[in-house]
Amino acid sequence: MVEVHVGPGLPSFTMLGLPDESCREARDRVRAAVLSSGLSWPDRRVTVNLAPPTHRKSGSGLDLAIAVGVLAATEQLEPESLSGRAFAGELGLDGSVRPVAGVAPMVGVDPELEWVVPSGCVGEAAAVSRGEVRSVASLGELVEVFAGRAAWSSVSSAVGVAHGSESPVVVDDLAEVRGQPVARLALEVAAAGGHHLLFVGSPGAGKTMLARRLPGLLPDLDHDIGLEVTMVQSAAGVGGSGLVTRPPFRAPHHTSSAAALVGGGSHMVRPGEISLAHGGVLFLDEMGQFAPAVLDTLREALETGRVSVGRVNHHVSMPARFQLVGATNPCPCGEAGAPGVCACDERSRHRYLSRLSGPLLDRFDLRVRVSRPEVGDLLSGERGESSAEVAARVARARARAIESRGMLNADLDGEALDRWARLDDDATALLRSEMERGRLTGRGYHRVRRVARTLADLAGGECDSVDGELVAAALSMRSVFDRRVVS
Repeated sequence: MVEVHVGPGLPSFTMLGLPDESCREARDRVRAAVLSSGLSWPDRRVTVNLAPPTHRKSGSGLDLAIAVGVLAATEQLEPESLSGRAFAGELGLDGSVRPVAGVAPMVGVDPELEWVVPSGCVGEAAAVSRGEVRSVASLGELVEVFAGRAAWSSVSSAVGVAHGSESPVVVDDLAEVRGQPVARLALEVAAAGGHHLLFVGSPGAGKTMLARRLPGLLPDLDHDIGLEVTMVQSAAGVGGSGLVTRPPFRAPHHTSSAAALVGGGSHMVRPGEISLAHGGVLFLDEMGQFAPAVLDTLREALETGRVSVGRVNHHVSMPARFQLVGATNPCPCGEAGAPGVCACDERSRHRYLSRLSGPLLDRFDLRVRVSRPEVGDLLSGERGESSAEVAARVARARARAIESRGMLNADLDGEALDRWARLDDDATALLRSEMERGRLTGRGYHRVRRVARTLADLAGGECDSVDGELVAAALSMRSVFDRRVVS
C-alpha cells in the first residue's frame, strides 16, 4: 500500500518503508512524469510511506500509485474518485506508463478492486482479477479520465485468454522423427502418465529432437494450473498477453547455476527455471555437463511439487510441479565404449556419469537408451505418426486416469497403486527377481508399477491389475544405468 502526505516544510521528497535503490529512484521518475504531463509539483515536503514497513520493496511497479497519491494530496485529482481502485505501473520521464514485471501477483493480492495497469499488462491482470481492469498509456490520460474529459481505453474481450508466454511453446511435430520406436513409445508413455524421462544415447541419436516434441503431446492446462503458471511467469517478468493455456517448455543451459534453477535474489526472490516450468516440461540437455550440486537441487521439487527459497529476512515457497526430461551422452565422447570408436577410458566415463547421483537417477520413471536411427529410416520419405494422432491417445489415457483415480499415474502413492495397479503372479515374480538382483530399489518398484498402469491405460484396459507383460514392458524402459556403460 502507498501512502502520500504533502505538508509544510522545505521542498523535499522522503520515501519510507524499506525501498531498494530502484524503488527509491521513483522520486525522480514521478516528479519528471508529473511535470511532463502538464501538472504541478508541490513546493512542499512530500512523504511517501510504502506499507508494511517490515518488507523490502523492489522495482518500479509503484511509480503510478505514488504519482496518483501525490496528485490526490495536492487536489489535482479528487480523492473520492480513487476509492476502490488500485494502480500499478512504471512511469517514464515523459509521463508514459510502462509495463512492469509481477502485475499478476500484485492484482492477486486484492483481485476484487478495479485495477489500473499499463496497456501491456492488461492481459495478465485480467486473468487474475475478479473486478474491472483498466488500461492507461500515460499519466496525462489518467488525469483526463478522472476529470471526466476522456474515456478509458478500450480493452479487447480476447485479452486474458491468450497463451501468455514470452518463451514460445515448442510444437515440433513427432511425424518428423524417423524410426526410434522405443523412444517414441517412451515419449507417449511419459505424456500419458506424467512420468519423468531420461534419454541416454550417442550424439546425433535424436534425444533433443524427441524431447522437444513432448509439449505437443500434452493437453491444455486447466484453469487453476494456468493461473498459477501465469502468476509465476508474471513474477519472473516473462508473462505474455493473458492466461497461460499451454504447458511451458523450459530448457536451461548446462552452465546454469543452482540459483538460476531454484530461484532467488538478494532483495526480492524471483522464480527460477524449475518454477517457470510448473505445469509443463523442464528439459535438461547435456545433463552430464550440469554441476552435480545443481542437479541435486531438483530432488525437493520432484518429490513435493514445490521449491522453498530461504533468506535471512524472508522465506518463499513457489510451485514447481513439472515433468523432467533429461538427455545425456553415455560418456564424454558419446560412443559408450564402442571398440575402435570410443576414445574414453573407464575412469573418464565413470567421472562423467557420476555427475548424475543415484537418488536423482532413481526418480526417473523412464530411462531409455536411444541409438542412432537406421540409415533406411533416415532416407525413407515415410512419415511416422503425427503429434496430433499420439496426443489423441494421450488425452484418452489421461482422461481415464483422472476419471477413475483423480490424478495422473505418476502421482499414485503406494496405497493407490495397491488398488489400481495390483500385480498378478507373473508380475510379482518378475519384480521380486529384479529387486533381489539389486536392479530395482523400493522407489523404483513403485515407479515401474506406475508406468505399467499407464501402459494399461494407453491400451484401453479397464482392469485394476497389471500383468507380467505390462511390467516387463515397463522394466524394458527403465534401463540399467551402469557407471561404465548404459545397457
